[in-house]
Amino acid sequence: MHELPVTHSILNVVLKHAQTNHVKKIHSITLRIGKLSDLEDEWLQRYFDYISKGSVAEGAKLKIERTPVVVKCDSCGNTFEVDVKKPEEISCPACSEKGFSLVSGREYHIVSMEAQ
Repeated sequence: MHELPVTHSILNVVLKHAQTNHVKKIHSITLRIGKLSDLEDEWLQRYFDYISKGSVAEGAKLKIERTPVVVKCDSCGNTFEVDVKKPEEISCPACSEKGFSLVSGREYHIVSMEAQ
């Protein structure tokens, strides 16, 4: 259900840019979403279809790219991608330590939109 407010924010940003650039129709919107995000592609599209009715974004397809989870080793500062399906196996490839901080993986960004 938390996809609805996120989708609303995406639509607001896109419509603002569309108005500024005199866009008549938005065909697609590319989003970059971190793999740790629990936003579901299907629900994002469903909500977007519903709330964009009657706007220049009606019928636009969301193209979703998932970005990897990147962490930074607390010991040596090395940054590296991790497989979140096996958290117990995560250790720094440079120093083998297991302490780390999240760098990316939970974010979402609007990358671009295809419009006329």
